Amino acid sequence: MIPAHVPDKPPLTYADSFDVPVLFRDRPAKNPRRQLRTAKHKPWAGMGGFPATNGWYVSTTTWREIIKAAIEVGRDVTPHLRNQPQYAHGELVARVSPLYAYLGMHPVKPRHPVRGTTDRRLTLNPVYEYGTERSAKNAAAYRLGMTMAEWACRSLLGLGQTEHLEFGGPIPALRNTFKNPKNRLPDLWGQHQAEGLCWLIEAKGGDVGLSKLREGWEQLAAGSKVLGSYAHRTVLVGASVRPGDDLFLTIDHDLHPRRAPRTPAGFDIDDESAVGPGGLEDRLADSDDALIGAARAQMLTYLALRSAAFSQLRTVLIPADSASRHRRSGLITPLESDDLTRALRAEARTEANYYADRRTLRTRLRSMGLDDFLTCRILGTGVHLGMSRQLFAACERLHEEDLAIAQRIPGLRAEDQLADDQELGDDAQEEQRFTERRILREREEEARPRLHFLLRQAYVQGATREWSDLLHRPEEPELDLAGDEGLLEAATPETYLTVSRYDLPPARAWL
Repeated sequence: MIPAHVPDKPPLTYADSFDVPVLFRDRPAKNPRRQLRTAKHKPWAGMGGFPATNGWYVSTTTWREIIKAAIEVGRDVTPHLRNQPQYAHGELVARVSPLYAYLGMHPVKPRHPVRGTTDRRLTLNPVYEYGTERSAKNAAAYRLGMTMAEWACRSLLGLGQTEHLEFGGPIPALRNTFKNPKNRLPDLWGQHQAEGLCWLIEAKGGDVGLSKLREGWEQLAAGSKVLGSYAHRTVLVGASVRPGDDLFLTIDHDLHPRRAPRTPAGFDIDDESAVGPGGLEDRLADSDDALIGAARAQMLTYLALRSAAFSQLRTVLIPADSASRHRRSGLITPLESDDLTRALRAEARTEANYYADRRTLRTRLRSMGLDDFLTCRILGTGVHLGMSRQLFAACERLHEEDLAIAQRIPGLRAEDQLADDQELGDDAQEEQRFTERRILREREEEARPRLHFLLRQAYVQGATREWSDLLHRPEEPELDLAGDEGLLEAATPETYLTVSRYDLPPARAWL
């Protein structure tokens, strides 16, 4: 049981930011846990690319940034939710709840302090340390590994949107090899525009020792063998943490400087991701491929918003020009530090006193340079998610087209789906669903030229549509003008995310 000296009640509020030590090196080696305590760390410079030298670094990030990574990484399950969108809430809970359940935050006193850091780090909490069984620990390790790999590659290293490798990888001619579910291949791939390279990424989490890292390195080697002469980078991210220790990352990498990588099917490397963090959402105005990619990346959030009870929906005010917001350091802009957002919201509250009609007020707010993003709380978590009306309109159209594509494929139509496949073993069920996802994704890629026009039209028209129209309801959702001091808000160009100050990882007060 949890020892009696562990306090039962944490403080009421916690700091959102914390430090993550990161070790870069060019191959897996022994777990450097002792080095973590003694090595001199360099401050992370926010370079949006690979550091010039290996060694220890430390980056300060926020819980919001980690949650953002958690909800966007991994397998795209939305094809399975096309007829039951309300279950998107359950998938989002599954992605973030292990982090809330098992992580804590504690103060540290580094031997070599780094200016600008918080001297707080993540660790495992007493629930994990004393009361969690092995199978639950394994599941938590998987989720932690995937989340921190996504955070490191996108927020620190400037990689574009990641995709699960099971859909075929970056080279069209090699898709069938990458799609073989029996191959032990890496988890993710993505395009890094600044480097002009494809990355293969493998994630490991938990008590990551040398044997686990070697296993991941072998998976990357298998993926690298498939790519052959195409220039690429392999990246192994180990999110290592044990009870009583700080969470830190090892990033083992190997550059394969051969032929220049060819363009993935349907993508232009210049359009696939933008230089620096953010990627797809920074290019929606001038890239149809980026618009499709962003809509797919946010489909889980769209389904959650679309299926939420109307009483749970709110709209929040965000500066319409994302470039005018305080420059982000990763994927998100924390809004509590954004002076423009605070000033415009204060002006909006004044304007609300003069407009009784909410539609007229919204028109006035748009003329002031404000947009209202639709949001809802993901029940069972302290997280609120949302998006702009333009991205919502694009997601709506993409979802409609995906439904129509599935309806035209025998075996994937709702009436063809067997309600009971318990006679199939786990492996057989997984292979069957893998095949279904692959067929659907192939048909979606064939429809890409048509989707370019349809999603662009929806995105442009979405700027002037009312939320009541987008939600197919007679009334508008409530406009939140008061705000909530208990929430820590963040935004990207087209999405919104908040966490509750009262649900952040508690400090281990007994240390």
